[in-house]
Parts: sequence; structure tokens; C-alpha cells
Amino acid sequence: MASVVLADSVLPRSWQQSATSRLLANVALVVAGSLLTALAARVSLPLPFTPVPITGQTFAVLLVGAVLGSRRGAASMALYVAQGLAGLPVFAGGKAGLAVLLGPTGGYLVGFIAAAFVTGWLAERGWDRQPLATAVAMALGNIAIYLFGVSWLAAFVGIERAPLLGLVPFLPGDALKIVLATLALPGAWWVVRRMNPAAL
Repeated sequence: MASVVLADSVLPRSWQQSATSRLLANVALVVAGSLLTALAARVSLPLPFTPVPITGQTFAVLLVGAVLGSRRGAASMALYVAQGLAGLPVFAGGKAGLAVLLGPTGGYLVGFIAAAFVTGWLAERGWDRQPLATAVAMALGNIAIYLFGVSWLAAFVGIERAPLLGLVPFLPGDALKIVLATLALPGAWWVVRRMNPAAL
């Protein structure tokens, strides 16, 4: 059974009573999630042995999914990809355009949409409120990113090399991001409950 996600719990109740206010709030949240991901993409560290850089994107993607929920989270990532395709320099390293989506890292971009949906779907079921469940939700979101990213990368570097170039070097950083999320999300829910004991 789906429950309230973090974004819904902090919206003013008056906004949720009007269809127009809800629509405007949802649009604002989706846009904000895409901009947060674009900002995280500015943190980019190229690695000499792989076309896949270390970035802050994955943490933003999983956080956006957990905070916004499945549909808004996925919509936010779809908007982020669309912004890059439209020429805005929102991809890692300030890149943009169709060539990035069709290049070796394009699968990760598609994976962002799936990961936000998966993480958001789990958050809607309360997985973002306890540390262990949050860690599992984030890990499953990461798996979604890698399923798309490494599979697509294999078309460029071969199926044998793809995990070595697109997965293994990033596992320590992803573990750190999961730890941060595990601290941030349940902590945020604790603050919400303190401010509003009626929050679900």
C-alpha cells in the first residue's frame, strides 16, 4: 500500500486541497529535481581508463526519486534528459546533445529514469523511513542504473570489459552515497514528525 513520500509531507495542506495548486506544486517539484541533478552533474571526475566519469548524479537521482515518489521522480529524470537533449549543458562535464545519449554513457542517463521510479516506488511504501530499508532501496536504484548503463556500455567496449569499466570502479563511491542517503532520509522523516506529528 502506497504512503506519503517526503515531498508530500512538507507541502502546505492548502496546496493539496486545490487541483491547480497540486499541479503547480508537482511541476515545481519535477523541475527542481531535474535542476538538482544538473547541479550534481557539475561534480564530474573523468577517469583515464573508462569513458564513464565519477559524478554526483547518481546520488541526486536516487534522492529525487525517494523524495518525490515514483511518477514525479521518473518525470523529473525524463525532464533532465530532455534538457540535455535540447542543448542545455546539464550532463556530466557540462556536455549536452544527442551524441551524449547515443554515446557510451547514454545507458546511464536512461537508467536514471528507471532508478528514480524504483526508488520512488519503494519510498511510497515506507522504505525511506528506516536506515536498513533506505539502504536497500538505494542499492536497488543503483542496480537499475547499472543494468541500463553497463549493458549499453558493452556495445562500445565489449561485454567482458563493460563491468570493469562501468561498474567496479564506482562501487566504493556508490556505497558512500548509500550511507549518506541512509542518514539523510530517515533523519529528514524524524524532523518532519517532530514538526508535524500527523505526518504519515
